[in-house]
Amino acid sequence: MSTLMEDDIKRWTAKRKTSLVLDIIQGKTTISEASRAFDLNPSEVEQWVDEGKRGMENALRTKPLEVKEQYEKQLRELQQAYGEAMLELRARKKLASLLGNEDEK
Repeated sequence: MSTLMEDDIKRWTAKRKTSLVLDIIQGKTTISEASRAFDLNPSEVEQWVDEGKRGMENALRTKPLEVKEQYEKQLRELQQAYGEAMLELRARKKLASLLGNEDEK
């Protein structure tokens, strides 16, 4: 196993999971060997491997600038939706006030 692995791991940090997943991908160990060695559920380790592969695929598919642009676009869309919701809420309150429905405020 990797040098980052201690015998008695109490908390599986992202760094430790990454190390174990890399060992599995590189063929240094198998899912079943790692599960036995660290007393882990094999399906949990398999999930880490799958998530790691998906993460690598996404990291290699997308350039960091594209990710930033996607987040900025999403943020603008959320800000616009929030603004529209606040405008609608104010309009409803004003209408309720004009109609004399004070309990809807």
